[in-house]
Amino acid sequence: MASQQPLCKWRLYFGLQRVTILVLLFICSDVFGQIRYSVPEEMKKGSLIGNVAQDLGLDLNRLRSGRARIVTGENIQYTELKSDKGVLVVNERIDREQLCGEVTPCSFSFEIILENPVELHHITIEVLDVNDHPPVFKKSDIMLDISESANVGARFVLDSAEDPDVGVNGLQNYVLTTNDNFVLKQHVNPDGSKYAEMVLQRQLDREKAPHLSLKLIAVDGGNPQRSGTVNIDINVLDVNDNAPVFNQSVYKASVIENAAIGTNIVTVNATDADSGSNGYITYSMSNVKSNIAELLSIDQVSGALFVAGPIDFEKDKKYELRIDAKDQGGLTDSSKVIIDVIDVNDNAPIINVMSFTSPVSEDSPPGTTIGIINIKDLDSGENGQVSCRIEQNLPFKIKSNLRNYYTFVTDAALDREMVSEYNVTVVATDAGNPPLSTKRVFNLKVSDVNDNAPVFSQSVYNAFITENNSPGVSLLTVKAEDSDENQNARVSYFLENSKFEGSPVSHCVSVNAESGVVHAVRSFDYEQVKHLVFVIKAQDGGSPPLSSNVTVKIIIQDQNDNAPQVLYPVQTGGSLVAEMVPRSADVGYLVTKVVAVDVDSGQNAWLSYKLQKATDRALFEVGLQNGEVRTIRQVTDKDAVKQRLTVIVEDNGQPSRSATVIVNVAVADSFPEVLSEFTDFTHDKEYNENLTFYLVLALAVVSFLFITCVVVIISVKIYRWRQSRILYHSNLPVIPYYPPRYSDTLGTGTLPHVYNYEVCRTTDSRKSDCKFGRAGSQNVLIMDPSSTGTMQRIQSEKSILDEPDSPLELKHQLFEFIALRFSF
Repeated sequence: MASQQPLCKWRLYFGLQRVTILVLLFICSDVFGQIRYSVPEEMKKGSLIGNVAQDLGLDLNRLRSGRARIVTGENIQYTELKSDKGVLVVNERIDREQLCGEVTPCSFSFEIILENPVELHHITIEVLDVNDHPPVFKKSDIMLDISESANVGARFVLDSAEDPDVGVNGLQNYVLTTNDNFVLKQHVNPDGSKYAEMVLQRQLDREKAPHLSLKLIAVDGGNPQRSGTVNIDINVLDVNDNAPVFNQSVYKASVIENAAIGTNIVTVNATDADSGSNGYITYSMSNVKSNIAELLSIDQVSGALFVAGPIDFEKDKKYELRIDAKDQGGLTDSSKVIIDVIDVNDNAPIINVMSFTSPVSEDSPPGTTIGIINIKDLDSGENGQVSCRIEQNLPFKIKSNLRNYYTFVTDAALDREMVSEYNVTVVATDAGNPPLSTKRVFNLKVSDVNDNAPVFSQSVYNAFITENNSPGVSLLTVKAEDSDENQNARVSYFLENSKFEGSPVSHCVSVNAESGVVHAVRSFDYEQVKHLVFVIKAQDGGSPPLSSNVTVKIIIQDQNDNAPQVLYPVQTGGSLVAEMVPRSADVGYLVTKVVAVDVDSGQNAWLSYKLQKATDRALFEVGLQNGEVRTIRQVTDKDAVKQRLTVIVEDNGQPSRSATVIVNVAVADSFPEVLSEFTDFTHDKEYNENLTFYLVLALAVVSFLFITCVVVIISVKIYRWRQSRILYHSNLPVIPYYPPRYSDTLGTGTLPHVYNYEVCRTTDSRKSDCKFGRAGSQNVLIMDPSSTGTMQRIQSEKSILDEPDSPLELKHQLFEFIALRFSF
């Protein structure tokens, strides 16, 4: 039941604090609130301190959305905020003595910070003392040497006990065991601590009692009460009737913090009227707290007080202690020493990060909050005044909104493609002399936004491919780069919808969406398509996607895949084309011209003409470049009438292609000579063809059909022979045929051999034109055994042949026609 009494007191105090909190919340602004709670020390972890949300008037949703959290800046966080319930609970064991020592009241403070918008609420926790420590003497025994001549009323200061508790739980009283010589008298120091003195009320008699043993009990006021005991052993000395006396009752001095060990602070001085050993004085510190005893030391002989440990202004701003002067007879005197500690700027500012957002989007507008930092300096005065800045010239700035709190915001637009990552150095500097500063580097990454379209490495792509390519062959690779990253930089390639010769361009080429490789869908023919132009689009994977276009031109190169084509002389199915050469022709006489073209281009269309075979190779030659057939010697009567020339036409391709043309030349001075020669030729040809037909038919038909066919063929042959003989023995004159308007201007009796032609040739054979001019007459004979007519004139101008002939000329033509018809 006794253990519950402090808890009940705390609950009453907590109720009073609630009222105080409501008043504070009503006075403070929305942005800054202050609450004060009181809790006893040594509460269990998880114990309730208070309902923060209710006391601050905050909604639980606001605590969650604002990411409410506790900011202490200390290593130990004694409290924890339950955001889901809005309550404050104990997080670590709270030891008031460890936290505050003798300072009372004992409290610690922290802030609860909320974001969006930023709110700061100051919380103070007062820690109430619990009587968990008994008074303790530093020594277990006190040794006193007292002269028997000590006067009644002599005072002997005893060692004080220490109780870390405060208030009623601290040291309250000293009790001395009952004796006849001494009574106990208690005193209170200016700082509130208590010490005791033994006062001699009855003179000592060494002969009766050379030694005395007493007990000193220190008692606190807690419930239950705690106590500590020390033994007092008194050695009674012989006569020493003068005690030391200090020349000052109070000594005041100052020491700078961080002073070197051994630095002299002050020197105390006491005198003793006795002489000899009874006047020899030693100095010592008495009633010194444990923390002071580690920092200060005194020379027992000289009384000089000097620094023995690190002096820290931030821990203790003032030291108070008592110095005892003791002679050899055991008589003592004491004096008080007060030491003020002077602050030095020895603490650099401390930067605590409350929140920090990384990465930040590159499209964030200026003024976007990136982080919140808290800066503290443990020094005081100007040494504790702090300023904050960014060291580099970067698009960021620091704004101070609340006390010791700074907001880290953007100061300009960001561009990830220019700078993707920043190392921002924040410098906090105090106002001391010399000033101290602290740097903190923040690594800030900039996240990507799809703000860059793909860019092709070339404005126009050109590729060359030889015609007759295999479908699927790779033509070229287009490449586009996107300065964004990840999905925003993933480039895909597409063909733009367009037409080529009436069909979609995708029927000709395709592009790989991932690699940008362009393939031929079909085989190309240079003679049909010289080049292909289309557009490829590069599109990134952003949302929305960005794209760019590039023009691609595929140039098709010629291949020697077409053989030359002979335009003249025309090769008819069964007809014989003959060029007439008079026997009086001189050397270099132009017989005819072989005209050929090649639909390829370039050197693949450069043609050359060669004479491959000839009835008489010594009579004719062919021009290598122009294809002109000319005589190379004088024609004689011994030369055969029928001359057969085989001319080969080759192009200049690799490998070259060629075409062959047969040129029939009639060496004669008159048409009857030509007719008789070529008639035999046609008869032999007809006979050979019939014979071949008979042989094939004989092999295919059975014996009966074979005999029947032979009889029929023989009958037909006999009939034709009789008819030809009848015409041969008739009296009809055979008149040679001469073309209309024929005139023998040269007096040779031969037809004038006139060729008017115009040949236009270029490196591109598609543009070659062959134009034959109008000739008055032309000595070309066509022998066609399968037709009803045996000879036809080829004339360039129909108008000449269509002019009305005289009756005599028509008669001559009629007789010639009948004669030739029956001769064949």
